[in-house]
Amino acid sequence: MRWLTLFAAIAVGTAAIPGPAGAKDDKTAKRLLLVTDSGGFIHDSVGLAEQILKEIGPKHGLDVTCFRYTRDPKAPAFAKYAADFRRITGLTVEPENCGRVNAETLAKFDAVLFFTTGDPITKDEAADLLAWVKKGGAFAGTHCATDTLYKTPAYGEIIGAYFVNHPWHQKIKLKVEDPTHPAGKSFPNGAEITDEIYQFGPSKAGADIYSRDRLHIILSLDNSSVDTTKKDVVREDKDFAISWCQKVGEGRSFYTSLGHRKEVWQDPRFQEHLLGGIKWALKQLPGDATPSAQLKKPGG
Repeated sequence: MRWLTLFAAIAVGTAAIPGPAGAKDDKTAKRLLLVTDSGGFIHDSVGLAEQILKEIGPKHGLDVTCFRYTRDPKAPAFAKYAADFRRITGLTVEPENCGRVNAETLAKFDAVLFFTTGDPITKDEAADLLAWVKKGGAFAGTHCATDTLYKTPAYGEIIGAYFVNHPWHQKIKLKVEDPTHPAGKSFPNGAEITDEIYQFGPSKAGADIYSRDRLHIILSLDNSSVDTTKKDVVREDKDFAISWCQKVGEGRSFYTSLGHRKEVWQDPRFQEHLLGGIKWALKQLPGDATPSAQLKKPGG
C-alpha cells in the first residue's frame, strides 16, 4: 500500500509538464547524478524525490542515477545509516545505490543535484567537484544542500550560501525576482506555497558567504507573509532568498531551498522550477545570472 500511494503521488505531480521531443532517446539524454546521502538529518522526502526525478527526468531529456550513500560503505557507521534511511524513507541502501563523487565519477555525468546533509563527500572530492563545475559542469542543489559541508570552502563557492535555521514552516508567499528565468516562470509573483523556509547567514564554521553581490536571486520570501520579528530571525537586512543561480568558472550552479515537504515535490510548479534550474545549469535554456546587486531596480 505504501508503494501504491507513492507511485500515485508521483503520477499526480508529473502530468502537467510536457517533455521535449526526443527526450526518451538515450543518445540525447543528459546524465544527472542525484546525491541523497544525509549524514545529518534524513528528510523523508528524499526517497520520493528520487522516484519523481526518475519518472519525469526521461520526459525532459535527463537520465537520472541516484547515489543514496557517497561515503565508505565498509565503515562501521554504514549499517546504522542504512537502517535509519530505510526507516525514514522506505528505501534500502544497496551497493548499487552507493558511489563516490570524485573526478572519475563526475566525468560520467553532465549534471549533479545535491539533496544532502552533513558531509557526503571529502574535501578532496569537493575540490574535484569545484574543478568539474569550473570546467563547464552543471551543479544544482535543493533544500538541505545548504545544510551540507559547512567547513569546506570549495563547496561553499559552488552552493552560494549556508543554512542557519528555518524560522518558518508554514504557508508563505513568494516574491519572484526574475520571472523570465527558467526557474522563475512556474510561480507567479505572490504565489503561495507551504514548506520549511530557510534563513541563510553565518555557517557552523562562522562564515557568511551569502551575498547579492555574487548571486542572482530568482525567488525570495515575501516578508509580508511571515513574522520577521521572531527571535530566531537573525538577518537584520530581512533578506530571505529562496532560489538563486550563479556562474562558476565555465560552469553554472543553481539552488532552491524549497523541497522539504513531500507535497512540494508533488507540486508541478516546484517540478518545473527545479527542472528549469537544472536545464539552465546545463546551458539548455537561457537565463540571466547577473548578481542581483548589479541589476537596475524598477524605477531606478
